Amino acid sequence: MRFEFATASRILFGAGSAREAARAASRMGRRALLVTGSSAWRAAALSGDLAAGGVESVSFSVAGEPTVGLVRRVAECARQERCDLVICLGGGSAIDAGKAAAALLANRGDPRDYLEVIGKGMPLGPSAPCIAIPTTAGTGSEVTRNAVLASPEHKIKASLRSPHMLPSLAIVDPELTLELPPALTASTGLDALTQLIEPYVSIRANAMTDMFCLDGMQRAARSLPRAFQDGHDLDARTDMSMASLLGGLSLANAGLGVVHGFAAPVGGMFPAPHGAVCAALLPHGAEANIRALRSRAPEGEALRRYETVARILTGSPAARAEDEAEWLRRHCNTLAIPALRSYGVSEQDLPVLVEKAAKASSMKGNPLPLTPDELREILLRAL
Repeated sequence: MRFEFATASRILFGAGSAREAARAASRMGRRALLVTGSSAWRAAALSGDLAAGGVESVSFSVAGEPTVGLVRRVAECARQERCDLVICLGGGSAIDAGKAAAALLANRGDPRDYLEVIGKGMPLGPSAPCIAIPTTAGTGSEVTRNAVLASPEHKIKASLRSPHMLPSLAIVDPELTLELPPALTASTGLDALTQLIEPYVSIRANAMTDMFCLDGMQRAARSLPRAFQDGHDLDARTDMSMASLLGGLSLANAGLGVVHGFAAPVGGMFPAPHGAVCAALLPHGAEANIRALRSRAPEGEALRRYETVARILTGSPAARAEDEAEWLRRHCNTLAIPALRSYGVSEQDLPVLVEKAAKASSMKGNPLPLTPDELREILLRAL
């Protein structure tokens, strides 16, 4: 048994923990770039706390998922304002943009110098200090080593990736998720579940990530429907925040699979939020993997792991692997997850999406290689 495990230098978890951000920031720098999503009131409150603690701040709001051009502007803002610290407050988009800005603040050059797939892929050195504070429960980006950026001209998403991009501090406060609307609760929650299932069945799974995945899947299975029905159920929100955190820890160290392999090209070609894409694909990706394993590796470890997932999700000790896919389909319907067609994806787009997904870095963790026909079938069912 041999594996590596890396994460944020420090993690604070619990209701009310966000109130500790300003004090922590005062030990890291004197002038912060505050990268936010749409929660302007939260940013204003944090800015006031920072000022009271002797830290000046400049705000940069991120609308939508980050692009290469947007991250370039965020990094330029940080340099012009002479910031020595980045704090990201928001969903996965704000956190990815902030992590990328922290990396570029300390590593001169253009984002394309360091991007995978469509860039030069140069190694990144140490980032500027970064505090990540999620306000959704889905991406786990506060403890991952990459930032996913869209390139509109290439119609694809690619990552800045380095162990140096792990935040200095991750603060996960379930209270910040209490105002999430049901639709966002559903899509981010299923993204979190995807990021627990895929690392568990990944060819890079290890004993440490297994522990996180198993606990996280139990939490998501019991609490996502509750959080969807009652957004102010703090116990359910706490479970989902923990599930998201555990998913981030797991994917950063064990990889992902076919669902995220498709998420990058679909998100790059269409105006579809990452979590919503993962949610729409999850049942069909699981079903395709299970069918392929039954056919080509029926005695393998991966199929046994899918059976374990099925037993956790359904609560039945007699569940078979196929019952997982059925549970996921049923819950996607209950949670009103839109099909990919609602974002403009059509059958004529399938060949290029299959081609791009086959090259995606996330696909490398899938429990077995899928054929182009199997990949096409996943998309067809998700339409």
